[in-house]
Amino acid sequence: MARYTGPKTRIARKFGEAIFGDDKSFEKRNYPPGQHGMAKKRGKKSEYAIQLMEKQKAKYSYGILEKQFRGLFKKASATKGVTGEVLLQLCEARLDNVVFRMGIAPSRRGARQLVSHRHITVNGDVVNIASYHLKPGDKVAVREKSKSLEAIERSLSNSSHVYEWITWNNDVKEGTFVSVPARLQIPENIKEQLIVELYNK
Repeated sequence: MARYTGPKTRIARKFGEAIFGDDKSFEKRNYPPGQHGMAKKRGKKSEYAIQLMEKQKAKYSYGILEKQFRGLFKKASATKGVTGEVLLQLCEARLDNVVFRMGIAPSRRGARQLVSHRHITVNGDVVNIASYHLKPGDKVAVREKSKSLEAIERSLSNSSHVYEWITWNNDVKEGTFVSVPARLQIPENIKEQLIVELYNK
């Protein structure tokens, strides 16, 4: 599946926050990229530009390209509930995101790689589709042959995040997608209503 593989720090600087996780380069230069990045006077952005930036931030944060993201928006629009919130919930229910949230991988990019390389199982079966949509109660685990992988061990040992909507048992390296997270339980700094307004134009 196609995905963004370009420079992460440059994109993070564009949005003014480390959307890809810890980034020492971003910390050193947390202003916009380009020769005018440090200029204090910046032109006022239009409403459309602000909405577009928010959509791009969401896409880069979750590692989803336009066609797939638009598909998620259509699905969210057809689902009962607040469209923007449902959109983020659909992003959070992706297998690569849950693998990242569980601490099995240090980033969503790393999580996608583990999934595509068949290191992850869902309810006992190997699933190599990063966009696989999890349902409450689904069991996500590290494949038996992959439990001793150094990258996974290192990521789990460095993981300290706890989310109410997922559980993780480090002894057996298995977790449960307990429930769809409420908006307050999603830590991403995304103004989803701006994305809704953009797509509804």
